[in-house]
Amino acid sequence: MVTPCPASPVSPAAGTGRRDTHQNLRAPVKSRLPRLRRKKPLRPLNLCSLPGDSGVCDLFESPNSSSDGADSPVASAVRDCSFLTNPGQPLTALDLQTFRDYGQSCYDFRKAQESLFHPRESLARQPQVTAESRCKLLSWLLAVHRQFGLSFESLCLTVNTLDRFLLTTPVAADCFQLLGVTCLLIACKQVEVHPPRVKQLLALCGGAFSSKQLCNLECIVLHRLHFSLGAPTINFFLEHFTHSRVEAGQVDVIRALEAQTLARGVAELSLPDYAFTNYTPSLMAICCLVLADRMLQLPRPLDLRLGEHPEVALQDCLSKLQMLVSINSTSLTHILPPQILEKCSLPQSWK
Repeated sequence: MVTPCPASPVSPAAGTGRRDTHQNLRAPVKSRLPRLRRKKPLRPLNLCSLPGDSGVCDLFESPNSSSDGADSPVASAVRDCSFLTNPGQPLTALDLQTFRDYGQSCYDFRKAQESLFHPRESLARQPQVTAESRCKLLSWLLAVHRQFGLSFESLCLTVNTLDRFLLTTPVAADCFQLLGVTCLLIACKQVEVHPPRVKQLLALCGGAFSSKQLCNLECIVLHRLHFSLGAPTINFFLEHFTHSRVEAGQVDVIRALEAQTLARGVAELSLPDYAFTNYTPSLMAICCLVLADRMLQLPRPLDLRLGEHPEVALQDCLSKLQMLVSINSTSLTHILPPQILEKCSLPQSWK
């Protein structure tokens, strides 16, 4: 234990010719450094409250936030996330300089990790969860994802986390929806600036689960996956291939971004389908871009050999995606922005 040192006595010889010791004690002189002061108070960026991360903000809300029926949890959840929805979001510009510096090294690293994070036959050990129930859950999560205005990266991570957990742990049918919103929350915490609140996600479930159940399941998912969450996604490979073709001069920036947006819509259609879980994200990204080029009738479509995948797997995935798009072509109108829908059309061979 550290104890204070006793004050050493002053010898008579040392005190000769000096005044009283107490008179020589002075306070330390503070350094007068210039201070930076704000002349005007900072204004908030947005008047409406931003969603918190994992429910911590719920503890600091007023007790009258949900006292009446007009401000129920479901209504507040819709109101808080309504300003985030922007279906007509403009196309973002490409950062080609960053791609020149780090694009190939990031792609090599992600491509090497792809097999480690790719779950195959995730429902093989599930006695109560079927491909139909998985499709229903992911279709509902797509609507929730669109309502909150989340990124496509968070959606891909949600599906990957869900399938990897299903590969390790049997899940009861009555807890499957809770697992879906838990995986969505885990994914949003990684990539979103303002992830949804726990109260918002539970309100969308109709109040069937409690926040304690969601937090406990979140801990179980993280431990089962050994906190390995940074999976390579379809979104990453779509962005890489888009940068690569623009850098090589194969297509201009506007057409490349339009093809990428259309490819994301095709990939979003394939996420709930259990048949596409056997294909790696890089293979799915290439096939979705090839279909997007054909639908936009680009003069120089993407090369299928770009990802170095077997020809048999590429053709098999392409044929299934063509059938999926031809059957669900009307669903693309709810996913894609109007400026993309005006330019794309289904080839006659698909109909």
